[in-house]
Amino acid sequence: MNAFRFRRAALAVTAAAVLPLTLTACGGDDSSSDSAADKASSSAPADEKSSPAADDSTLADGPFGPACASVPKDGAGSFDGMAQDPVATAASNNPDLSTLVTAVKKAGLVDTLNNAQNITVFAPTNDAFAKIPKADLDKVLADKEMLTSILTYHVVGEKLAPQQLESGTYDTLQKSTLTTKGSGENYTVNDTSKVVCGNVPTANATVHIVDTVLMPKA
Repeated sequence: MNAFRFRRAALAVTAAAVLPLTLTACGGDDSSSDSAADKASSSAPADEKSSPAADDSTLADGPFGPACASVPKDGAGSFDGMAQDPVATAASNNPDLSTLVTAVKKAGLVDTLNNAQNITVFAPTNDAFAKIPKADLDKVLADKEMLTSILTYHVVGEKLAPQQLESGTYDTLQKSTLTTKGSGENYTVNDTSKVVCGNVPTANATVHIVDTVLMPKA
């Protein structure tokens, strides 16, 4: 009897010792599994959130518009090249802006534009100037005061991002205002001049190339 009681007691002690160990082992497996699942679920939303942010940044940056295709792919007149130079110098390296550059030189505004900081230039293309009858254009180019007034009307004293062109009225260096409106990649200035290659960076300015010369308000 004593031997039998001793064996029963020994079995009870062994069972009592093994049971907690078994439960602990099971609990450890569950905790490890839950931890891995938590890590996976917490990392997934972070990845999902980062992708749209990167896409939004990409969409917001860089030149846009149909005329951008004619900008040289490399060299000083390319987008990368223009970004390294102040605005008047950058424009002089773009073949589509040669008439504007000639006008800027005649008005003596090269240093003024190159030394200004954080400006926006609405830059008319050669075709924009070609819309003006030659006799009238020659008259303007020969009149420094009038030419200066017209050219400074194309300059705003702050950098305008595409979003700011959607609807706004801005003071120009000529001391009168111009208005912009539009959305996406379609913007107009004063309802008459279309932005054909916008958001072009230079060292000191943002350039929006336009298809019509802007005329100051009387």
